[in-house]
Order: sequence, then C-alpha cells, then structure tokens
Amino acid sequence: MATGQELLAIAKKHIGERYIFGARAPVDNPYWKGPWDCAEFTTWVVYQATKKLYGTTNNAKPSVADAYTGAWWRDSKKLGKRVTVAEAAATPGACLLRQPLSNRVGHIAFSDGCGKTVEAMGTAFGVRAGSVSGRVWDCGVLVPWIKYKAGDAPVIDPPSSPVYRLKRPLMRGPQVMAIQRALKRLGFDPGPIDGFYGQLTASAVAVFQAVSGVVTDGQAGPITMALLGV
Repeated sequence: MATGQELLAIAKKHIGERYIFGARAPVDNPYWKGPWDCAEFTTWVVYQATKKLYGTTNNAKPSVADAYTGAWWRDSKKLGKRVTVAEAAATPGACLLRQPLSNRVGHIAFSDGCGKTVEAMGTAFGVRAGSVSGRVWDCGVLVPWIKYKAGDAPVIDPPSSPVYRLKRPLMRGPQVMAIQRALKRLGFDPGPIDGFYGQLTASAVAVFQAVSGVVTDGQAGPITMALLGV
C-alpha cells in the first residue's frame, strides 16, 4: 500500500513547474511535467502512487479524466475520510481542501505534516511549497488506498485579516463594497455595488485572480486584497 510520504515525495519532484488555470493532466502519463492546476496535480499524484482515480468528475479513462475540487469534496464524503485541518496539517501526504460553492472553484494542496504545503498555486507561483497557516481551509482529506502516519500537530495560525468568501448568509459590509468598487475600477464586473459578497462578486474575484496569477478560488484574502489595492 502506498503511503502519505510517497505522495509527498512525488509531489515535491514537481516544485517549480508551470501552473495554468484549468489545465488538464493525463493522469496515466508518469512523465507529465505540467502545466497543472491544483486538482489535476493532486489527482495525478494520487494516481501515480495507487493507479486509481480520485477527485474526478468523470471516472472514465485516466487519460481523459477531469479532476475538480468539487469532485474531491464529493469523494471525500463518499470514498475516503474527512479529517480536521489540524489533523491534515500533522499528516504527511494528507490533502487540505477548500470547498467550491455554487460550482465555483476551490483549492487543494498536499500537507507535508509540518505545517507546510506542496500545491499548484497559480501562474505567478507554479507548483510550490506553501503554508497551511494564514489561509482558509474547509477540511482535510485522507484518500483510501493510502497509509498515513500523523506526527505532532504543528501550530496553525488563522488568517491575519478577514477572508471574504461566498457563504450563507452572505458576508457583507463596507469592506465588501470596497472590493466591489476596486473590481469595477479594474474592469471586472462584480454586479451591484451593494456590499454583499454574492456569486457575481465571487466570480469577478476569481477572474481577477486568474488574470493576476494567484490562487483562483473567488475568495478575497490578504493577497487578493493587496492586489486589488483595498
């Protein structure tokens, strides 16, 4: 049985390779060197270790399988195990997942077990080593067919400032209005300037993020806010 450490070792070999939002990776090609997006990267790594598909929208031939964070969310509920973010942060090879809402884009990364990540992060970063801290994650994921071994739990710091994201009820306030105004000023239509972080605003943020080369998840955290000048 493959181990979480093996997943992590495979992932680390690809640090520095290119990211393209929506790129497709043929998971049955062990020589693939990118480009990647976040879900294609994690699914490809899992397939290399197990020869099984996980987190794909169409469990068809591996060469045409389409990985998606929403499919990771689905499979983590039906096939495998969801754990807390703290547990995943302490477990080499576990995944950290940000759920996509209303068919929007989420994000997924491998944990190194010490509070760091390996992830396909955006065109400005490519595949890189990142951090669990200071970010929003919805859960950790343990994939079946993988043997994991958790270590001591690292210290995980919350985001230093609010992360505006699509939630129910909708997040609202003057800072959301400032985000909307900045998006409109830059040519990205957030819908009405009403101070509600709804689907149109989240979509505009995601398009802005894709153009800016950062994680394309529709969430306005510190990096996105800085790029917007808010």
